[in-house]
Amino acid sequence: MPRAVLDMTDRRPIWAMPDWVPDQIRDALPASWTLEVVEEETDGSGDGAARVSEHVLGLVADAEVYFGYGIPAELLDAGKGLRWVHSGAAGVGSSLTPTMVESSVVFTNSAGVHAPPMAETVLAMLLHFTRGLDLAGESQRRREWSTDPFYVAGAPLRELSSMTVGIVGFGGIGREVARRVASLGARVIAVKRNPARPGEANLEPVAGGGVLGSRIEMVWGESGLDAVYRECDAIVVAAPDTPETRGMIDERAFGRMKPGAIVLNVARGRLVDEDALIVALTEGRIRGAGLDVFTREPLPSESPLWGFPSVVITPHVSAVTRGFWRRETDLITRNLDRYLRERPLDEWENVVDKKAGY
Repeated sequence: MPRAVLDMTDRRPIWAMPDWVPDQIRDALPASWTLEVVEEETDGSGDGAARVSEHVLGLVADAEVYFGYGIPAELLDAGKGLRWVHSGAAGVGSSLTPTMVESSVVFTNSAGVHAPPMAETVLAMLLHFTRGLDLAGESQRRREWSTDPFYVAGAPLRELSSMTVGIVGFGGIGREVARRVASLGARVIAVKRNPARPGEANLEPVAGGGVLGSRIEMVWGESGLDAVYRECDAIVVAAPDTPETRGMIDERAFGRMKPGAIVLNVARGRLVDEDALIVALTEGRIRGAGLDVFTREPLPSESPLWGFPSVVITPHVSAVTRGFWRRETDLITRNLDRYLRERPLDEWENVVDKKAGY
């Protein structure tokens, strides 16, 4: 009897798996299939749990499909019959072990499922700076009613409709950010490493065309990054963590940015050179930074980043939402239908390119 294993009982209460999730997955399976639901708690934070228990290893020994948070090499070693594995995390770095890369198993992730709350975190951080809430917060801490920071000639207050927002990495997160800021009137420049499939640049999937589509421009590669740094008032880091992207926002990048730019990172901490960021903040070359991710997590208490009034820090929680399970279950069942019908992989959603790393 074919078996699927559902190992997504997250230990964090807000991520707790509702009872209806396994019911809907069972309903999507043929009657001849068994769905094993692992009751042991796991951890979906970051790229997902890097551990599996003997119980889970036993379950996957004769399973075809596994749904979990991250895919440790031990799980693939134990599940010789696995044909498809899915991670409820968006990040795949810790799952791309040599065992995974060399395996023929299909690997899908949850990129895009987390994008709506992450995009709203970006929007909140952006408005924090454009409306001077950091200035108000400083006055509040001093118990001062101070309008001076808002009234001076160089007050750093903006309206989104007057701004150009750059998005580095135009996957699920980048698209959701683009929808939101473009709908509020901002011009968007979105950069990807390479031109994608024919027709992607028309941005019909991004904003449905029309007015929003006209505010979003696609650029590519290093020349595209140049345009982002040169023209953008705010830069959103939303690229995957790969050897090519690590440290990409470095001293040279900060030097190419518009003076007074806002930098927002909800992707992975290793994409931003924190030493270079600290220098840029200290010298006042950028307006501020909104950071949800860091090179070391938890962020050490001695990090200078804690002390900047012009920095917003959230503890890698931009994806937290009660809307996760509806989108996640829908993604799983859509791909499950494709799996059962043996559809080609180019019809699937969120297939990870193991060689590219995302």
